[in-house]
Amino acid sequence: MTTFELSVRFFLQLAAVLVVCRLVSMAAVRLGQPPVVGEMIAGVLLGPSLFGYFCPHVQQAFFPAASRPILFSGAQLGLALYMFTVGLDFRMDLIRTRLKSAIAISASGILVPFVLGCGLAWYLLGRGGFFGADVTAIQAVPFMGAAMAITAFPMLARIIFERGLTGTTVGALALAAGAIDDAAAWGVLALVLASFGRDPWIAVVAVGGSALFVSVLFTVGQPLLRAISRYAERGEAAERVAMGWVMVLLMLAAWYTDTIRLYAVFGAFFLGAAMPRGPFVTKLHGLIEPLTTALLLPLFFIYSGLNTRFDLVNDPRLWLVALAVLAAAVVGKAGACYAAARACGETHREAMGVGSLMNARGLMELIILNIGLERGIITPTLFSILVFMAIVTTLMATPMFNRFYRANDGTRFKAAA
Repeated sequence: MTTFELSVRFFLQLAAVLVVCRLVSMAAVRLGQPPVVGEMIAGVLLGPSLFGYFCPHVQQAFFPAASRPILFSGAQLGLALYMFTVGLDFRMDLIRTRLKSAIAISASGILVPFVLGCGLAWYLLGRGGFFGADVTAIQAVPFMGAAMAITAFPMLARIIFERGLTGTTVGALALAAGAIDDAAAWGVLALVLASFGRDPWIAVVAVGGSALFVSVLFTVGQPLLRAISRYAERGEAAERVAMGWVMVLLMLAAWYTDTIRLYAVFGAFFLGAAMPRGPFVTKLHGLIEPLTTALLLPLFFIYSGLNTRFDLVNDPRLWLVALAVLAAAVVGKAGACYAAARACGETHREAMGVGSLMNARGLMELIILNIGLERGIITPTLFSILVFMAIVTTLMATPMFNRFYRANDGTRFKAAA
């Protein structure tokens, strides 16, 4: 297909994606799920699991392989912009007052599912058909551990935003723990990929580069961000100029964290968190968030759904493996995070809220699984089983949260002082 044909096809694809996402999101809301869960399911429906299963030729013609890079680029832009707005809403003061809880929850949410995932990988390695033929235990075991330990950071962030929890204790704790959790999981993934390429610098750059980025951003980067915010106060024209420079910094932050193999969302999120609070940040959020969530972010869900297949899990033995993976995921993440929060003195209500939110894997899981599938670490069968786990744990997040997290006055959510 020519560039012109791909461009024309993109607009038609985007229109279809938006329609399906809106319809499925409406159904999800009626069932008590946030719209983001509906968009996640919409991605699977438009992929080979449903649309491609019943109408394979039509699905392949509508989403040809040549158009995937365009969809991927649009998805990355939407995700970076959205995570930037999440960072703008992030309250560092809540984390400072509960730093012990945030670190403990994150450590528990990483270590327990990681150990369970490693044990499952060791068991599955001896059965065959789950990992690539040339994959060793040193490569398979930590990859499975990282896949089990990942948290749906963008999904978690959007649920927190849509439910009005950004300024609450439970929202801040979940965001902080999720950010640390995913950063560690991506660090483990970098180590696994380094073992394939026999280049230890991949892991060194990923871990060291992320630490350098955050330290620079919150030290020497602060005067620059404050200067941009002050300049924006001079008037409407100055505000437009300031916004343009912020977008430049956002693209650079996303590029940098992508380059060091950590993922673009972390650069976008931490830049938003580092922005000085004030009228300019409020205006930024109000301009960026509505368009991003309505137009660009659904592309991320659709792109991931195009790589998902459930028809491969077609044997009772495989379904038993899928249920074992799901059980380990829930116990290892929700259970461990709840226990850690309680041990740090958080209330039962807040601990259950954090555990419920951290249990979701979402599309960050799909990203790490797609990397594993592309590199030949896992087979399409194990890929599908882990996708099943990701979707079920994500669907569980909101009902669990609504069931266990109630304010003392009977309302569902209550902002922290």
